[in-house]
Amino acid sequence: MRRSSIISLLAAALLAVLLLGACGDDDSAAEEQGTAPATAAATASPTPPAGGEELILATTTSTDNSGLLGVLIPLYERATGDHVKVIAVGSGAAMQMGERGDADVLLVHSPKAEETFMAAGNGESRKRVMYNDFIIVGTPEDKAGIKGGKDAAAAMAAIARTESSFISRGDNSGTNAAEKDLWAAAGLKVPTGASWYTETGQGMEATLTITAERKGYTLTDRATWLATADPKRLPLLVEGDAKLFNVYHVIVVNPAKHDGLHVKAARRFSDFLLASSTQKTIGEFGKDKFGVSLFIPYPD
Repeated sequence: MRRSSIISLLAAALLAVLLLGACGDDDSAAEEQGTAPATAAATASPTPPAGGEELILATTTSTDNSGLLGVLIPLYERATGDHVKVIAVGSGAAMQMGERGDADVLLVHSPKAEETFMAAGNGESRKRVMYNDFIIVGTPEDKAGIKGGKDAAAAMAAIARTESSFISRGDNSGTNAAEKDLWAAAGLKVPTGASWYTETGQGMEATLTITAERKGYTLTDRATWLATADPKRLPLLVEGDAKLFNVYHVIVVNPAKHDGLHVKAARRFSDFLLASSTQKTIGEFGKDKFGVSLFIPYPD
């Protein structure tokens, strides 16, 4: 069976698990439980301004590495006349930029940190845009014996028990936050300082490269793995756990806290991401190359 067909089947199975878990829950409960609703309404396209503005978007490496922004940003700029400067960092660093007023709008995937950000009054609005999932990938030799597992916490426990090489981003990103949650779910502390545990302090693509070189394991978002990794050197080992649900939000930075923010452009960009045409583009992204969408529309 071709790789694209296998990935399609895996993604379909994951989606079925996530959507089944969402039945009967409201949206906020769905996020807390790591599940997604089956449908959501989309907004109308933004109205182009008379003259464009400069817009600073602080976002995650996954939206950049996957190539999604390379598709969406030109569409937005043509529709609005705005010019977008993209700064791709971890979600934690992106929110720090927002706290300082160094970015106008954020596209991030670290829900707990986002809630703290909003509670502190740093954001004017926070809306869901899309989701995908985290996966555990690693050496084909699979010293920890986790291949085919559905329990991500159990996989992390097996990696720790066998002292298998684990490569962490260690950068306060959304992926790093999800990793820490998995260690906690396994009843373990983050093994910082252990000889088998390495923190790269780098983005996902670089971390995947290091993981392959060291024949270790890592937690990654599916999109970056599909777009940048060699599946023969770094095969997918664990997927499908609800704890691996990965949701992205767009946050307009609060202009009441900082002078000089391009808030109108930030609001336009937020509206653009939720527009039905953009959501369709997000849902189609990756199908031509990988046979599966890298991100699933999930608008507020």
